[in-house]
Amino acid sequence: MLNYLLKRLLYGVLVLLVVTTLVSSIIYVSNVDAAELTFGQRLDSASLALKRQELHLDAPLYRQVGYYLADVSPIATVTLSERNRENYSYLKLLSTDEDRALVLKRPYLGRSYQSNRRVWDILAETVPRTAVLALLAILIATLIGIVLGVIAALRRDTWVDHLAVVLSVLGYSLPSYVAAMILALVFAYYLGDATGLELSGGLVGINDFGDDEIRWRNVILPALALGIRPVGIVTQLTRSSMLDVLRQDYIRTATAKGLRWRTTVVRHALRNALNPVLTAVTGWFAALLAGAFFVEKVFNYDGLGMATITALQTFDIPVVLGAVLFVATVFVTVNILVDLLYAVLDPRVRLR
Repeated sequence: MLNYLLKRLLYGVLVLLVVTTLVSSIIYVSNVDAAELTFGQRLDSASLALKRQELHLDAPLYRQVGYYLADVSPIATVTLSERNRENYSYLKLLSTDEDRALVLKRPYLGRSYQSNRRVWDILAETVPRTAVLALLAILIATLIGIVLGVIAALRRDTWVDHLAVVLSVLGYSLPSYVAAMILALVFAYYLGDATGLELSGGLVGINDFGDDEIRWRNVILPALALGIRPVGIVTQLTRSSMLDVLRQDYIRTATAKGLRWRTTVVRHALRNALNPVLTAVTGWFAALLAGAFFVEKVFNYDGLGMATITALQTFDIPVVLGAVLFVATVFVTVNILVDLLYAVLDPRVRLR
C-alpha cells in the first residue's frame, strides 16, 4: 500500500502542476493590465511601470508562469530579503549565492489586486464557510439517499420503487443553480413570511450590537440546492447495492435462522451495502466544494464560490488562481483518500 500511496501522491503533484500551469497561462494571456487594477483612479506612468515590474508583467509569459510556480512551490530558490521572509516564512536549506538560497517555504499565492489582502487570508476566511455548506449538503444527501434507496430495494418493482427511481433521476438531472433559484423563489420569496428564510445572506452576519453572529438559517436553502444532485446518486447506489446484498446466501441464512427482519436488513444487509455508497459520498464532497460556486452566487452566500466569481468579474487574478489551485488540491487529496478508504472497507481490494 505504501508504494501505491507514493505513486498516487506523485501523480497528484503532476496533476496540480499541469492544472496550475494551464490555468495561470490562460489567465495571464488575458487582455487585462493587472497593474492598473491595483491603483484605482490614482494612476501615473512611473508608478504603473514599477507595479508591472513588481508583478513580473514586463516578463514573457513563460517567465510569469514560472514565477507563479516558484511562489506556490514548497521548495524554491528565492532572494533573501525581508519582504520574501514575510511572504514565504522560509527555512534556509542551502545558499546558492550571496543574496539567494534554496529554501523550504509555505506556498505564496500572492495578494488580491482589489483589496491588497493576501490570498491565503481570503481562502482562510471563505473556505470554512463553503466547507460548512458542502458538509451539510452531503449529510442531507446521504441520509435522504440511503433511506430512499433502502425503501426502493425492499419494495422492488412496486410504485414506491418506481417513484424513488424517478425522483433520483430527476434530482440528478436538475442543475444545482436551477434548484437554487427554484428554492429561493418558493421558500424565501413566496413563503418567506412562513419559513423565516431570506433570499440572500451569508453564514456570518452582524447583529444589532455590531458583533459577528452565525446565521444558520442562511445555510438551509443553499445546502438543499447543493444536495439535490447527490441524493439521486446515493439513492441509486444504495438501491442497487442493497438488491445485490439481499440476494446473497448469508442473508437467506440469517432469515432462515429466524432473525428479526429489522436486524437482518440493518445489521447485515445495509452494513455491507454501504461500501460503494460511502466511497461515492466521500468523492462527492470535493465536487460539492466546486459546485457551490453558482449556488453561492444565487443566494449571495459569502463563501469561496462567491469570492471566486467576484474575482473573475473584477479580473482579480491571484484570487482566481488561488481558488482554482485549492479546489484542484482538494480533488486530488479526496481521490487518494477514497481509494484508500475503499481498500479499508472492502478486504477484497488490494492496492499495488
